[in-house]
Amino acid sequence: MTETAVCVGTFTAVKTLWEVRIHKINEELQKEKEFRQRLLLVWEERAALAKLKEKVINEDGRAILRIEEEEWKTLPSCLLKLAHLQEWQLHRTSLQKIPHFIGRFHSLVVLDLSRNSIESVPKEIGQLTSLQELLLSYNRIKSVPKEISNCINLERLELAVNRSICDLPPQLSDLKKLSHIDLCMNQFTSIPSALLNMPNLEWLDMGGNKLQELPDAIDRMENLHTLWLQRNEITSLPETIGNMKNLSTLVLSNNKLKNIPACMKDMTSLRFVNFRDNPLELEVTLPPCENEEEEEQQEMFGIEFMHMYIQESLRKTGNVESSTSGPSPVIN
Repeated sequence: MTETAVCVGTFTAVKTLWEVRIHKINEELQKEKEFRQRLLLVWEERAALAKLKEKVINEDGRAILRIEEEEWKTLPSCLLKLAHLQEWQLHRTSLQKIPHFIGRFHSLVVLDLSRNSIESVPKEIGQLTSLQELLLSYNRIKSVPKEISNCINLERLELAVNRSICDLPPQLSDLKKLSHIDLCMNQFTSIPSALLNMPNLEWLDMGGNKLQELPDAIDRMENLHTLWLQRNEITSLPETIGNMKNLSTLVLSNNKLKNIPACMKDMTSLRFVNFRDNPLELEVTLPPCENEEEEEQQEMFGIEFMHMYIQESLRKTGNVESSTSGPSPVIN
């Protein structure tokens, strides 16, 4: 019995010793593995940083990161070592998300990430108070964060062909310098109220959405000179559109308009208007042109058609005086 107890005790002690040794060996192997992983990560970051530095150019006094048609699904944190960058131009890189550390690039003036696979915009974007242009067209963005309203120097915002955006946060009306917005090819069913509260807005594209009508308050965009509304479902235009005295370009092709409001005859700044491919109730034919160039102008610039349509509409309703009091057609 004594000898058996000694053997069992010795075996247990040896087993425990080996278990301790194996545990220590495993710990050392794990530490070595982690060290190698850290070392590999350091080397990868150094290689990535070196590669990024090769993509930095100086143009017009700006430090620009320009990457075209290369695979960069994510951006490494080592990019922070280039925080002096003033412009990013990353196109067709398959980038899937904007890094949260974007807010630390306080010198950024232009952020151009068009034609990628970005699905969301981080709220840290609002920390870019020097940003003037935010270009995110041709991505997969579904919503716009209210924090963009903190980019107080923003002048240009492009979100075209994201195909899912349906509204803008009202806080964007705080962007007093914003003059150019492209929202075409999305899911808007109405013009966002934020846009109506932007008196300095000059250029707006909302073509290829699902707009059914324009708001009566559309004339609050008093400095708007270019408005693209092609390929929507607009059935009528509000009388207030006639108050947009600075509007020079208005594209309404491929909608569901049945008439052109008479108030548009007094829009003397209008130089380019397109009513093609609408189910207008009246058939108006322009007089024949003397040459092909003039015919092409008539096709492109619908001012003469618009005035003739309004005159014919007023004639049919017996309002002859109004039909002759409008300005003569202008073609540029």
